[in-house]
Order: sequence, then C-alpha cells, then structure tokens
Amino acid sequence: MLSALFELGQGQAELLRHAERNWASATFAGTRHNVTLAFIGAEAIAAGEALIEALPDHEFAIPGQLVADASVISVDQVALPQPQMALELELLLLEDG
Repeated sequence: MLSALFELGQGQAELLRHAERNWASATFAGTRHNVTLAFIGAEAIAAGEALIEALPDHEFAIPGQLVADASVISVDQVALPQPQMALELELLLLEDG
C-alpha cells in the first residue's frame, strides 16, 4: 500500500508516519491505515496536490487487498524556510478473497 501511495505521489513523498489497526464489520475484515506524507519543495508539493486530486477515485492494485476507502484527513503547508506540505491520509483495506 505504501509503495502504491509513493507511486501516486510521483516519487516525491517522504513517509513521516504510518499506523495500522485491525478493522472488521459483520461481513468484512481488513485494516485501517493512517499515513502522513511530506512533500518538500515546489515540485514535490505539485506532486502532493496531484495525489490529493487522484486519491479518492484511484484504483489501487494491491494483491489480496481491496481499498474500500481512501481519503485526505488533513493538509498542512508552510512556505518558510522552504515550501513543504504534509498530508494525513486514511485508507481502509479489506481482505480480498
């Protein structure tokens, strides 16, 4: 899942944090992931903005997993000392099979 997010971020993302917890409903089981990515510099921020736009409808190809939900929880940007953006994402992965 992380490599798919890095690809969606055009190789410009740095992983700041990843937390995973089990998730289940009456009919499905899986994991909920909370991921924070940093994009440093103007080019990286442009890649991060593209990730924000693409994430909700992106078709992930993760063997044995189905991404049931993917959303941007927060976006923090600073301009100085250099432009950077941090994205907090949440993804729900269900066991496929």
